[in-house]
Amino acid sequence: MVNPRDIVGGLEKGLAVIEAFDLDKPRLTVSEVAQRAQISRAAARRYLITLTQIGYAQFDGQCYALTPKVLRLGQSYMHSARMPRLIQPRLHKMAQALGESSSAGVLDHDDVIAVAAASVGRRVVSATLQPGTRVPAYCTANGRVLMASQPESGWDSWLARQRLLPLTPHTLTDPAALRLELARTKARGYALVDQEMEPGLRTLAVPLRNARGEVVAAINVSVSASHVSLEELTERALPALLDTQADLRPLL
Repeated sequence: MVNPRDIVGGLEKGLAVIEAFDLDKPRLTVSEVAQRAQISRAAARRYLITLTQIGYAQFDGQCYALTPKVLRLGQSYMHSARMPRLIQPRLHKMAQALGESSSAGVLDHDDVIAVAAASVGRRVVSATLQPGTRVPAYCTANGRVLMASQPESGWDSWLARQRLLPLTPHTLTDPAALRLELARTKARGYALVDQEMEPGLRTLAVPLRNARGEVVAAINVSVSASHVSLEELTERALPALLDTQADLRPLL
């Protein structure tokens, strides 16, 4: 049990301010940061001024935005963590063999964060298939594989707190249908998502287990829906994914 007196509240709030910025809102006012970080407006202003002073944020007279210096935080993980370094070369090998894009992700609350990715030449089917990108778990193959590995007793509470937005006309937004999809994913050992997060993007994913059998990440293969059918994706990519899964298990 961690003693609350050992927690540095200022660091926790400062990181919450950084996390307030995202793809939808890359520029924020002080009030918007306060609301998103769930702190007072006065505190948000102080944290933003501090971040600006040390080079992690910039101010245009009305709104704040993060600077490229923030990438150092992600690079520290990518350069020091063992998992991305183990997964990356195997993703690259699989992507080259299939001629398709691949990525690996881990759960972060209700989202999936990519920790490794590989593509063939300039053939990148989605901007979300890059290390450091964050995508919703409910409508992505990696996300469903990772959620299906969680205890079934927690599925209903997880679904209840989701904002099941219809990102495309194909997105599953019915909680009952999603629960059935999690059960199907758990039973067959892989997830297949057809254009639910992004039009034209089809993805197949399997879990990555460590030597103790615990699911620690997921890997996928993503293709263009206009070039590869669901049947072809499963037939070509699933054996390669399972081989990579088996190859990585004793190492993770």
